[in-house]
Amino acid sequence: MDLTWLGVNWPFVWTVVFFIIDNAIRIVALFVVPRNRRPTSGMAWLMAIFFLPVPGLLLFLIIGSKRLPKHREEKQEAIHNFVAEISDREQSELLAPVDELPPGIESAVRLGRSLGAQPMLRGNSATICIDYEESFAQMAAAIREAVDYVHIEFYILVHDATTDDVFAAMGEAVARGVTVRVLLDHVSAVRNPGTARTAKSLTELGADWAYMLPVRPWSGQYQRPDLRNHRKLVVIDGRVGFMGSQNLVDSSYNKASNRKRGLHWKDLMVRVEGPIVLGLEAVFQSDWYLETGEYLTQLADVESRVEQPGELECQIVPSGPGYEGENNLQVFVSLLYSARERISITSPYFVPDGSIMNALRAATARGVAVELFVSETGDQAVVYHAQRSYYEELLRAGVRIWMFRPPYILHSKHFTIDHAAAVVGSSNMDQRSFGLNMEISMVVHGEEFVQDLDRVSDYYRENSRELTREEWSKQPLRSQLLDGLARLTSALQ
Repeated sequence: MDLTWLGVNWPFVWTVVFFIIDNAIRIVALFVVPRNRRPTSGMAWLMAIFFLPVPGLLLFLIIGSKRLPKHREEKQEAIHNFVAEISDREQSELLAPVDELPPGIESAVRLGRSLGAQPMLRGNSATICIDYEESFAQMAAAIREAVDYVHIEFYILVHDATTDDVFAAMGEAVARGVTVRVLLDHVSAVRNPGTARTAKSLTELGADWAYMLPVRPWSGQYQRPDLRNHRKLVVIDGRVGFMGSQNLVDSSYNKASNRKRGLHWKDLMVRVEGPIVLGLEAVFQSDWYLETGEYLTQLADVESRVEQPGELECQIVPSGPGYEGENNLQVFVSLLYSARERISITSPYFVPDGSIMNALRAATARGVAVELFVSETGDQAVVYHAQRSYYEELLRAGVRIWMFRPPYILHSKHFTIDHAAAVVGSSNMDQRSFGLNMEISMVVHGEEFVQDLDRVSDYYRENSRELTREEWSKQPLRSQLLDGLARLTSALQ
């Protein structure tokens, strides 16, 4: 076929055009991609764009920026100011004496406060639950005692046989005049079985509910689609709160692939009472305002009648794209550097950045005993292999790695420093939780709580096997290749 027309060699013309566009993308990427981005992420994006300019550019345009839409950023700033005003009005007797904290914990608390965390409050009690179904039973029981309101927020929230009692308790609360508000992440709802049933149940029981970070471009609701609200919390009347790692869904997540493999999730939830419940309330009210535009008044109303039932000092650290400087990461690193005797970390998805790895290497170098609990099997292939790519470095540094035995996915997220400080919450130790997800963490100062977590770690250890350097040195080449490739992709943020 003659492709010349009017003497023009069109194949040559299109080749030149393609060459110009191809190289223009690469050149522009050199100026745009690295800006305000950590070097590892910038390098990963540049490699993707240089090897596959057009697909790489399209992917970068879709998920290359973690900035929220302007209208969401404006609402985020407004609600931050609102919560800050409430915090400044808190009665002085609720504030923990930060100056009296151990130096390492004091600096971490002050750092968190400067980055958007709430004040450290004293007089709290906290009980830990690692029984999956028992956690739901405790939530349902607390909801049945609600007088004024119930606030529920979960990354994954599904009405199924396992969660039916919680939904029944919500319905009973509404029937006796209690206001029930529910937030659940939109994309996770679409991705998990039971979306229509759950929406129908929430509507029929009379709850006020909304999706978080909805991705519905046809309705003007759009942001980077993999920015997710990963928080898990419940607040009843400003008196009782629950927070931790567990989603409101069956332990198999109702997925056929999980059931085929016999997989079940192991989680940790903390029931809290005392002033720190105000911190959970503030996080819920912030997210409610972001999604509905409605200011709630419960935080200010409950403040004057807060009880102090315990001795724990606690600080809530919300984090996510709406906060500058990855504040959960900075608080975590600060605490890791404060360790003098031991560090115990549990994280289902452990894909640390350089600052975490440096903190752990520095810890073992100064004689701190460091242990890491992970799952032996994985539910997400890319993250699983990315995590494995760090095992050799960790083992060489002297970190003991305990792998929780199948068929369970150890999904708890917490760590302890020495004998008096701990962090629990929804945040993994991975780059997604530090940079992309909206998370909630709680810093706790109190030996009793750390002892409770130590007993949990003892249970993990009894149901795990230790990974040795000798075993890891025998990894097949195929696994090493998959681990390395997954590690590269984990930096694409």
